[in-house]
Amino acid sequence: MSNPALARITAGTSPEEAVEIILRDGGVIVEGLFDEATVQGLRADLDPVLDAVDTGHDEVFAGNRTRRASGLFAKTEHMVTVALNPLYHRVAELILNKPIDVFFGEEAVPHPAGMHIGGTMAIKIGPGQGAQPLHRDDSVWLWRHPEYRREARVQIMVAVSDFTAENGGTLVIPGSHLWDDHRAPRREEAVPTEMKAGSALIWIGSTYHGGGENTTTDSHRFGLSMGWDLAFLRTEENHFLTYNLEQIRKLPEEIQRALDWSSEHYLGWAEVAGQMSDPLDLLKRDDYTSLDAGLPTTL
Repeated sequence: MSNPALARITAGTSPEEAVEIILRDGGVIVEGLFDEATVQGLRADLDPVLDAVDTGHDEVFAGNRTRRASGLFAKTEHMVTVALNPLYHRVAELILNKPIDVFFGEEAVPHPAGMHIGGTMAIKIGPGQGAQPLHRDDSVWLWRHPEYRREARVQIMVAVSDFTAENGGTLVIPGSHLWDDHRAPRREEAVPTEMKAGSALIWIGSTYHGGGENTTTDSHRFGLSMGWDLAFLRTEENHFLTYNLEQIRKLPEEIQRALDWSSEHYLGWAEVAGQMSDPLDLLKRDDYTSLDAGLPTTL
């Protein structure tokens, strides 16, 4: 008996319908989510970057025939297109940004959870690379299932090249987001993600998945991944060491906020002259010139 495949939708599918499928199955394939210009732009920008780095140094997780690069907002302008894609961004909002009532004095006030970008990664799986161990991305926060009763991450994997069962298309176990933490994933339960360049896999942090085995002799599987995460969780990628001020200032304000250059719900402020200041305000100041120079001393 074959394992169930992930459902397929189109870029014109409503976010609400996409969320319904993702919460049912753990993920969904969106066909044709990005146009040819975006795909070609990603290849042109990121192929040289990946060609210049070494493969991973282990056979188990990073892969010794796989090349990876992060900090992608400084390496390609098309990263903004991926992060703010209307379908993906709205799906992440609907799943993650659920408010919780908290008391300020005797008044209960809805407190949005918020979301930020946890990390970015371009990944090229080379011929002969073995399959990655199946895992849940929310394990980095020791997330518990089903006790926490909410998702920590909504992830996307953009196919920059075609994904096939032979070249390492991402392995997913449909329905595994509903499992508790006592059930181990088995390789035979996973199905490979097969999709054309420009399509994308969207899944949630509780779904078991992993890079597939590349059994070809001459084909690289090229994917680009990022995650929208709950804003109060630590990011996997350290954005403050990854990007300099000049790079951050070139980005749209929505991306600046998503990379934690903001102060929302009392998280992320910086003290300036005795006041809790929003980093977004610091970015607009001429006297804030570099991280090495430190914070201004006056408002």
